[in-house]
Amino acid sequence: MKRLPPLPALHTFLVTAQCCNFTRAAQLLHITQGAVSRQIAGLEEHLGYPLFLRQARGLSLTREGQDWLPRVQQVFALIEEGVQQVGARSTTLQLKAPTCVMRWLLPRLMEWQALRPDVPVELTTTVQHGVDFRREVFDAAVVYGARPNHGLQTQKLFDEQLTPVCAPQLLSGALPLQQIADLDQHMLLHPTRDQRDWNAWLDAAGASLPRQGKGQHFETLDMAMSMASQGTGVAIGDWSLIGDDLKCGRLVTPFPLKVSTGQAYYLVRPQGSASAALQELLAWLCEQAQAPQ
Repeated sequence: MKRLPPLPALHTFLVTAQCCNFTRAAQLLHITQGAVSRQIAGLEEHLGYPLFLRQARGLSLTREGQDWLPRVQQVFALIEEGVQQVGARSTTLQLKAPTCVMRWLLPRLMEWQALRPDVPVELTTTVQHGVDFRREVFDAAVVYGARPNHGLQTQKLFDEQLTPVCAPQLLSGALPLQQIADLDQHMLLHPTRDQRDWNAWLDAAGASLPRQGKGQHFETLDMAMSMASQGTGVAIGDWSLIGDDLKCGRLVTPFPLKVSTGQAYYLVRPQGSASAALQELLAWLCEQAQAPQ
């Protein structure tokens, strides 16, 4: 069996064939023109036929060189694809998300890791609702707000729908929570300083409470929900995020009214190609978001 030609020489042939100029090939390969010429001559000697016609105005491919070029291109394309795919399997995906979506996202990432331990995900949480991929090194992010429109690959997870939530014992305790007016007898837990979420829901319900402006304020939605699950008061929660809490009985929704705010949660990533692992994770998260609660 004839010995295969050396890979470095094939790479030199590929670059030289694409520009048909020894000087330019040397610049692209960061070697001397003489080294390029020697590698091509050695490859031609190994194969037993010329690959280039040396002419006064430059180089041109022989018939054999023309036949070799697409085959060598295919070989290096397969090598590059293999490097990318194998590297993707061993690379941790970097994901960013705001704390307000943690109650929904974290259990699903734990499930993903159980299903795909070969594709680890590193999650960074923040109180910020956006991401700037020009300055932040993440593969993808969950963002909250209006639909992003600044050159990102965007997939909607779900719309924000506000509704009161509380611990089950508040429904039939000393001050049973049975109608909207009963909210005035309980502490309202506010996930924001401006109380906008409670105000939006009460306005939609056509209700005004004497003690509406009073209550406890928290820095994050997750903190308010955690306090509500302990029976401290009634929080205003996002229906889309609390499915797991409702299923296990940590929280209940005392009233059926859900108010859409026009805001939503989105999965975003930079424009351009993405690894197969990242595409699979994002598609899986979207499927989870569309599953009925």
